[in-house]
Amino acid sequence: MRVSEAMTREVRIADPSQTIRDAAKIMKDIDAGAVPVGENDRLVGMITDRDIAIRAVALGKGPDTPVREVMSQDVKYCFDDEDMDHVAQNMGDIQVRRLPVVDRDKRLVGIVSLADVALAEGRKPAGEAVVGVSRPGGKHSQSAKR
Repeated sequence: MRVSEAMTREVRIADPSQTIRDAAKIMKDIDAGAVPVGENDRLVGMITDRDIAIRAVALGKGPDTPVREVMSQDVKYCFDDEDMDHVAQNMGDIQVRRLPVVDRDKRLVGIVSLADVALAEGRKPAGEAVVGVSRPGGKHSQSAKR
């Protein structure tokens, strides 16, 4: 199955000039912890609830801080014509729970989550991705092994 067959197509996007309060409201509205950041029809970042907590609130930045100051600019993504099994494995390898989906012109066309993997591909690929995402030692790990 291709990513385009399982992804969520209607994606809310934050603008880098919006505030983190605006981004948090978008997350609340869509009941998600991450929002792609787009500018001039291009994917330029991702902002997560964790980015807001760690890169803003924990450092004393207020709710009017621009998204561009706390978003992740090194965005991992997949293509809409890729195979879901491959993308699920990649999600586990790079330890992410969701990926923006772009077309071959690198225009944002959707987002794919581990839930989409589970619904499209079943337990085994989704389970393997979750194991990869959950393994200790990632850049956000709290384990003693670093």
